[in-house]
Amino acid sequence: MTDNDDDDADTDVAEGAGRSPPKSSRDFEVDLDDVVLDESDDEGASQGLFDDLMSGEPIFENKEVLRPSYTPHELPHRKEQINKMATILVAALRGETPSNILIYGKTGTGKTASAKFVSNELESTSKKYEVPCSVEYINCEVTDTQYRVLAQLANKFIDENRAYIEDRVEELETLLDDIDGDAEPDPLAETEFESRGAVCERIDDLEADAEEFEDVPMTGWPTDRVYSVFFDAVDYEERVVVIMLDEIDKLVEKSGDDTLYNLSRMNSELENSRVSIMGISNDQKFTDFLDPRVKSSLGEEEIVFPPYDANQLRDILQHRSDVAFEEGALTEDVIPLCAAFAAQEHGDARRALDLLRTAGELAERSQSEVVDEEHVRQAQDKIELDRVVEVVRTLPTQSKLVLFAIILLEKNGVHNINTGEVFNIYKRLCEEIDADVLTQRRVTDLISELDMLGIVNAVVVSKGRYGRTKEISLSVPIEETEAVLLSDSRLGDIEEVQPFVQARFNN
Repeated sequence: MTDNDDDDADTDVAEGAGRSPPKSSRDFEVDLDDVVLDESDDEGASQGLFDDLMSGEPIFENKEVLRPSYTPHELPHRKEQINKMATILVAALRGETPSNILIYGKTGTGKTASAKFVSNELESTSKKYEVPCSVEYINCEVTDTQYRVLAQLANKFIDENRAYIEDRVEELETLLDDIDGDAEPDPLAETEFESRGAVCERIDDLEADAEEFEDVPMTGWPTDRVYSVFFDAVDYEERVVVIMLDEIDKLVEKSGDDTLYNLSRMNSELENSRVSIMGISNDQKFTDFLDPRVKSSLGEEEIVFPPYDANQLRDILQHRSDVAFEEGALTEDVIPLCAAFAAQEHGDARRALDLLRTAGELAERSQSEVVDEEHVRQAQDKIELDRVVEVVRTLPTQSKLVLFAIILLEKNGVHNINTGEVFNIYKRLCEEIDADVLTQRRVTDLISELDMLGIVNAVVVSKGRYGRTKEISLSVPIEETEAVLLSDSRLGDIEEVQPFVQARFNN
C-alpha cells in the first residue's frame, strides 16, 4: 500500500467516524448474486436497487440555490452595501479608475455574494453602454502566492486578448471583402483606414501580436517576468479592470504585501487600461500588517457587512426556499428554527443555508414527504459532528496527543481534569509513539488552542493559597473524536493504552 493509500484510508475513517450507517446498509440486505446481471438479461435491465429510493415524492426543486457558490438575483438586507459598491464602481462605466474597495465582515454575512452580484451587474451594463470593463475573481485561499495570482491574471487577460484579436481580424476580413466587392458607399469612409493596404497591414499586426502571447506556467518563471507579462496583457487594449481578491488576508498572511503593492501602483504606469482592487476579508485587522503606502492606497473605500439577525436570516431562507423546494415541502417551523440556530453562530447565512439543505437531504433519504423540525435538529447534530471531525482530523500531531490524553482521562472517570494530569498522560503517549515531548508550558498553550477551537472547555479556577489551575473538560463527543484520532497512522500505533492509564489512577 502506498502513502497516498494510507492517507485516503485515514480520510475515509475520519469522515465516517461517529456517523450512522447509511440507510441502504440498515434497511436492505442485498445478495451480490442477485445484483449481478445474468448473461441472458437485457443490457438495460434493472434489478430495482434504486427504484425504492426514487419512488418517494421529490422534496427539492433546485437544490443548487442553497449552496454557497450560488449568486442570487436578489440579496435581502444588503441593499445599503450593494448601493455603496455600485456608487464606487460606476466610475468604470465612465472610463475612469474606480477607488479601491476593502470589504469586511464575518463568515456568512453576504460579502462575496454581494460583490459577485455587483460585478455581474457591472459587466452586463458595460456591454449595454459598449464600455470595455471586466471583473476578475480570485480566491486567495486557493491562489495564495504572488506568483500564482499574477500568473492566473496574466493567463486570463491573454485569453481575452486572443479572443479580441480573433473577433477584430474577422471584422477586418469582412471589410476587405466589401472593398473587393466594390460595395457602395465606400466601405473605408467611416473607418480609421485610408486604403486596402492599411487594412491588410493591421491584420498582419494583430496576427503577429497573437503569436507573441505566451501562457504563463504555474511555476518556473521569475516573478518579475510574470508581472511583466501580466502588465503587457492588461495594457494591450483600453479597458477598466476590477480585480476581486476574496480572502485577501490569506494572501497577505502567506506572501506579504508585495502583490498588493504591485497591483496598487500599476495605474501610474499603464497607458491604455485602468486597474481597481476589491479586497474581501473576514479579518478587519489584517491591514495592520501592510506597508503604510499599500494601506493608504488599498483602503480608499471600506464597506462593513454586519452579521444577520434571526429575522433577516428568516427572510433569506424564505427567499431561497421558494426556489429550492417543492411547494408544501417544508413545515412552518423549519425556517424559523434554521434561522434561530444560525443566529447563534454570529448571524451566519451560509450556516443557515447549509442547515436547511442538510435537513432537506435527511428528509429525502428517510423518504419523508416533508421536512420537519426533527430533520432540522438532526441536521444541526450532523453539521456539528462533521465540523468536529474535520477540525480534529486536521490538528497537528502534538495537539492530537494532548487531546487524546484528555479523552483517556475522561473515559477513566476523571472530572475537573487539570493541566498536570494531562501532561503526565501526554508524556506516556509520546513515549508510546516515539514523539518529541514538549514542555508543560507548551502543552498548556496547546490546551488553550483546543479551547479556542471549541474542542475542549478550559476554565482557570483559583485554589486559594495553592494558586490557580486550569480545569479541562471535553466539548465534543468522546467516541467519535477518539475514532478520528485513532485514524491517524501515528496514533493508531498506540496499543493497550487503557491499562497504563488506569494504573496511573490506581497509583
